[in-house]
Amino acid sequence: MNYVSTRGQGSPVSFEDALLRGLAPDGGLYVPESWPQLPANWQVDLKDAPYTEFALLVAKAFAGDSFDDAELRTLVDQAYAPFDHPDVAPLLELASDLYLLELFHGPTFAFKDFAMQLLGHLFEIALKRRGERRTIIVATSGDTGAAAVEAFAGRTAINLFVLHPEGRISEAQRRQMTTATAKNVHNIAVNGSFDECQQTLKALFADEAFRSDVSLGAVNSINWARIMAQAAYYLSTLARLGRSAAFSVPTGNFGDIFAGFVAHKMGAELGPLVIATNKNDILHRALSTGTYKVAGASPTLSPAMDIQIASNFERLLFEVLGRDAEALKSLMADLARDGEMTIPPGALSAMRELFLSDRVSDQETLDEIGEAHAKYGIVADPHTAVGLRAETRVLGGVPGPHVVLATAHPAKFADTVMKATGESPALPAKLASLMDKKERFDRFPPDVDQIMTYVRARI
Repeated sequence: MNYVSTRGQGSPVSFEDALLRGLAPDGGLYVPESWPQLPANWQVDLKDAPYTEFALLVAKAFAGDSFDDAELRTLVDQAYAPFDHPDVAPLLELASDLYLLELFHGPTFAFKDFAMQLLGHLFEIALKRRGERRTIIVATSGDTGAAAVEAFAGRTAINLFVLHPEGRISEAQRRQMTTATAKNVHNIAVNGSFDECQQTLKALFADEAFRSDVSLGAVNSINWARIMAQAAYYLSTLARLGRSAAFSVPTGNFGDIFAGFVAHKMGAELGPLVIATNKNDILHRALSTGTYKVAGASPTLSPAMDIQIASNFERLLFEVLGRDAEALKSLMADLARDGEMTIPPGALSAMRELFLSDRVSDQETLDEIGEAHAKYGIVADPHTAVGLRAETRVLGGVPGPHVVLATAHPAKFADTVMKATGESPALPAKLASLMDKKERFDRFPPDVDQIMTYVRARI
């Protein structure tokens, strides 16, 4: 299995090379050269299988010769051992043909753990046999940073730098990163938005000398292995249900929902996939109008979705453009120059065959948290609430089952839940202990040169 860049330059690379590089040298994102297909009768054969079998199925399909089956089995078992639910990704029935896929039972209580835990083990094995080190820089809108710290803290071949937008994530999210004591973990509070953090990250990768000098790697969802790992919970859900399903996915950087597209490309019957956005609705507007136009990210109650430049949207564009890298590069140049791009009609029609979308306001988010608590007896975090409200509005006429992705533990957003329900969610012991720990981070503007100097001084 080889991987190519969405921008079309350079030769195909192995899974291991794509894993360790993260971003392609031409600025594009890696995608598989061809789509592996699921085995016949997979849904029946794996109906009662543990979650690790689905993770292993996906890993084998995309890893090629980079890791053998025995290595992958060990890595998968290690990655999901820390999850606190025996099903790893339990499926909760809320009503007839309505389900909640709980993705917050990992060590940092967010869906990011599904990919990041596996990524940590993959990196460790690959770097050890190469005798190499990596400097990993992460831009986070909330949960990715905590998951990366949990997965990479203390690993001897890794230096980890995490950029978060100061004041734009919840206290629990911030403390999960900034209370880390491992010497290889460095936290940076950026005076700006997540998009500015992400743009800084991409600028660091674009500097060839810096990238080479510090052996730069990425574990944001620009890293293909992140998307690969997340595809597994779509497959596990479909196997348990025994039929096709529609999914409503709280969406920011487009990685989680693109993992559903990956399952689709592998031959799984699913859809539609609902892009559930908050006030920062660039993806909803793009699907509705055909124009992807940056409008500036505004803080909301669902901060992990406060994004305007959704990196993984480039992967979808590449596919619906018929893998025409030149056409893709032209569109991305338009976006960089003008702050907007127009999706060609044929590509837009192809998107609309699988994707639907909705925009949910902060007030609607609060209302949904309260209504879900009263109606179903659940406590939803604000991102999950966006997914629930979008499911109600967009999938009303679509035959079930409908699955809403619950992307984070509600205790990570206790203030919002309290405002919506009048009750504060119980803090898991691991989160509660964070409130008494000392934080450790540095502050910077979104200045590439300053952050570059900071990184060089600490590796």
